[in-house]
This record gives sequence, structure tokens and C-alpha cells, in this order.
Amino acid sequence: MKKFLLAASAASLALAASMGVAAARDQIQIVGSSTVFPFTTAVAEKLGQGGQFKTPVVESTGTGGGMKLFCAGVGENTPDFTNASRAMKSKELETCKAGGVTPVEIKVGFDGIVLANSKAGAAVDLTKDQIFKALAKNVAVDGKVVANPYVNWSDIDASLPATKIEVLGPPPTSGTRDAFVELVMDAACQEEVKAANEKGCGEIREDGAFIEAGENDNLIVQKLEANTNAFGIFGFSFLDQNADKLQGHKVDGVEPTFENIASGDYGVSRSLFIYAKKEHVGVIPGMAEFIAEYTNDAAWGPEGYLADKGLIPLPDADRAKVAEEAKALKPFGS
Repeated sequence: MKKFLLAASAASLALAASMGVAAARDQIQIVGSSTVFPFTTAVAEKLGQGGQFKTPVVESTGTGGGMKLFCAGVGENTPDFTNASRAMKSKELETCKAGGVTPVEIKVGFDGIVLANSKAGAAVDLTKDQIFKALAKNVAVDGKVVANPYVNWSDIDASLPATKIEVLGPPPTSGTRDAFVELVMDAACQEEVKAANEKGCGEIREDGAFIEAGENDNLIVQKLEANTNAFGIFGFSFLDQNADKLQGHKVDGVEPTFENIASGDYGVSRSLFIYAKKEHVGVIPGMAEFIAEYTNDAAWGPEGYLADKGLIPLPDADRAKVAEEAKALKPFGS
């Protein structure tokens, strides 16, 4: 037994040395999505409260930024997990593999993307087509593709407010931006625009109607409170946390509610993920335990503490499958 323990210890040290992980690195580091940030932070705090491991450090870098940091390689200077408000892209997986990183994908739940404004502002019902016309760089007018001419919401539809189009939204590095383009802009893009635009329908106008607000959703809330005519784009969970200040709006006649997102009735919904770096598990203390805490029904279940923060749980069978694959550290893409 003593020889076995010595051999195991030597193997662990050899692995750490090959990774460049210093013995002083005894705290999990997590980057990525601002949408997933509050959920992962809650799990991190729960792990730290157990007293066995330090509370993981969680940074909000955006999904795209998190993927770059996560896939850059292994070792103490690279993060152990990344949060993502969309699935890892094939190019990102290739980057991970090139850096010697084996990502383990863990789908943690669902979220909706909402268009919201201050409760002091106008309440509106919107369609994906109207949102597209408000935010697209190019639109079709009388059968011709032109630079977006719409200044006020009422220019798009007389039933909408006669106020200037001002929408604060996420930057291109954001998973929320990627999902919004796919679920709204691409879905509503007119055939004329598709045919004329080689870059697709996801180009957002750059004339001031759309304002990139960075990855800080709290800053968006402050700006929406200051300007009651402005709208913001962010995850349902953030709307839920600020329900005393903000109102979300129907899209294609469906309200952005917990129940409508869980059932799939709300048409602007997406999956949320965390990715674990397999090479770091067993080297960085607490990673396996962090995964176990995240995939515990007391956390991500229908009555779990993450649901209280706005996370829409996966169906029971899906949670069981994801938890099993996460525990086994099944490589993403295998």
C-alpha cells in the first residue's frame, strides 16, 4: 500500500509538472459568459462554504473571450472552467485540441433572451421581424436591400411607440449576441437580404441605434433606468433578478416567463453550459467536487438554489444523463 501511495503521488507530481501547474495553485479559476456568471458564482460559493476547498474565482469575460482563455493551453496560467451561453464552436474545439486541452461539456440548463426596458417606459409586443427591422444593418424596402432607414419604432409599425430606436446589447464576443443573431436576426431575415448579403443576416446596424454595452449587465440596468425610451438585450435570469426595475416584452405573442422558456414556447431560448478542462481535474483541488455540486439536484434541479436565481432546469432524464457524463469526464465531441 505504501508503495502504491508513493507511486500515485509521484504520478500526480509528474502530471502537475508536465502541465506547469504550481503547487501554490490551489484555487479553481473560471472565466466566460456573463449570463452563466451568477449561477456559477452561486455554486462556487457553495463549494467554498464546505470548508474543504477555497471558493473558486469566477470572472465575467464573455463567452467568446472565455473560450480563448480556456482553449489557450493547460497549466497554472490557464482557467479550469469556462462558462458559455452557447455551445462551443467547431473552431474553438480545434483551438482547444491544438492547445492540448480536452474540454468536458456540461449543459446546466436553459435561459431566454429578452428585450426589456424600464418599468417606467412603454410596454410593447414585438415580433422577430420587427426586432430585425429595428436592428439589422441592411433591410429590404420595396424589394430592394438598403441601409437601415428606420429611426423610430413607429417607422417600422404604427402600433409601436413614436420614440427613437435605442437598444443596448452585448458585444460580438458574447454568447448572448451569438444566440440573439441566430434565434432572432437569422430567423427573421427577409429573403431579399439573404440573397444580397454575403455576410448573412446577423450584421447589426452601426449608426447609433444599437449600442454595445459590454459584458456588464448591471450597467445596462442603470442606463435603462436613466433612459426610459431605451431597451436592453440580456438573459431572462437577469430580468428575473431585476423584476422590480425592468419589464420584459412578448416576442411573437409569447411572454418571457420561466414556464414558457422551460416548455419551449418562448421562441428566443438557448442552452447554457460550463466546460471543464479534463487535464486539470485531479491536479487543481476541488474540480471534481465543483462538478458534483453543479450537477446536484439541490443546485440545478427544479427546486434547487439555481432555479431561485432564474436558471431554467433541464428535464429530469437529461439532467441524469448530463450528470453521469460529467462525472465520467466524457470529452466534448467524442
